[in-house]
Amino acid sequence: MKEIKVKHLFYAIVFLILLTSLNTCNSCSTSSATKRLSKETDSLRTEVIELKNNSTTKTELQIQGLETEKRFIQATDRKMLDVQRQSEIENEITKLKNENK
Repeated sequence: MKEIKVKHLFYAIVFLILLTSLNTCNSCSTSSATKRLSKETDSLRTEVIELKNNSTTKTELQIQGLETEKRFIQATDRKMLDVQRQSEIENEITKLKNENK
């Protein structure tokens, strides 16, 4: 009877050791997955910052393009339609500058 209890106790201890080792291996893979996810999060954060910087660059390019168009219209000596377009360009430039602030 005593040998059966010792035998069952031995199996129980071996079973607990196996469960502990499996849990340890599982937590190792979880920590590596966590590290991988944190790296992905950091890369996404940098991409968002870059996109934000690029959006301000796009508005600056639009402003420069409108100013160039205005100078082109002033360089040519056409009058009627160009005066209206110049005022439209000035309005667009002021809108873009106000949005950029």
